[in-house]
Amino acid sequence: MPDAGHGPADDATGPAAPASPGAGPTPRAPEAQEELERLRASIDNIDASVVYMLAERFKCTQRVGLLKAEHQLPPADPARESRQIARLRELATEARLDPAFAEKLLNFVIAEVIRHHETIARES
Repeated sequence: MPDAGHGPADDATGPAAPASPGAGPTPRAPEAQEELERLRASIDNIDASVVYMLAERFKCTQRVGLLKAEHQLPPADPARESRQIARLRELATEARLDPAFAEKLLNFVIAEVIRHHETIARES
């Protein structure tokens, strides 16, 4: 099984089945189709959880942004960001997730948080 964070994402149509000219997709074995549907249902549930967890995270970081603005602290905290990246890379390694992927994801989230903090600071 490939490590998470590598390879193409599963999409709604799944991998292309070999086809003969003018024919539709080759029928799949019922067991394979059932397993595919179970796995996709799990993926859908995980995706929903990720969205809700990110929303919860951003609620917390919005409060951090308000505190920073109130106390005239800078929107970014490079020392904390470095610690968080190191921590997340370690967690990713333990979870057998590509640490570089985890770092890219966290950097994306951090950039969005800083953007929010800058907006809060301007509006305060």
